[in-house]
Amino acid sequence: MDTRQTRPERRRLTHVDRAGRPRMVDVSEKAETARRAVAEALVVCSQDTLSAVIDGGGPKGDVLTVAELAGVMGGKKASELIPLCHPLGLTDLLVSVTPDRTVSGLRVRAEAATTGRTGVEMEAMVAAAVAALTVYDMVKGVEKGVEIRQVRLVSKSGGKSGEWHRLVDESGAAGAAPAPAPRAEIPKGTRGPARGGPMRRSPAG
Repeated sequence: MDTRQTRPERRRLTHVDRAGRPRMVDVSEKAETARRAVAEALVVCSQDTLSAVIDGGGPKGDVLTVAELAGVMGGKKASELIPLCHPLGLTDLLVSVTPDRTVSGLRVRAEAATTGRTGVEMEAMVAAAVAALTVYDMVKGVEKGVEIRQVRLVSKSGGKSGEWHRLVDESGAAGAAPAPAPRAEIPKGTRGPARGGPMRRSPAG
């Protein structure tokens, strides 16, 4: 009797068929469930540039508001940017860009939601990436060496795979960055448009 163990079948990429051709995943048999995803990005800059962002003194004006609105717009167009991404009817999309002196940068957080047959991970990640890129565009006139780091999924829920959360090690290096403080918690005395306000939300309808 052959007692050799068979090699487990390698997990296949869902967007590639057995012949190696790209394809959109057929989700018609999946159940409609409430789905939510959170993504983040970190924009690292000098303390001087960060001060200009907080004070609203950048060459292009209010960095935070423009970046948050750009993130919402980008997340809504994820399926137009990612070839095999399903078009979704989002039920919610929130983007926040929060200055953080401790890392000399701005933390971007995007949260997307829908009720449907496929997840909103890409919508959240595109929203975070577009917001981060918009920050760069808004400040490149004063600092071209600004870096965009850690564009990544933080968590997702809903669907067959259920919940997933990025693990954080003791140093915080391998997992999700701490959730950004609300804009209203920027230190007292902050000037300009960086004063407290709600996260940008996709308009209803």
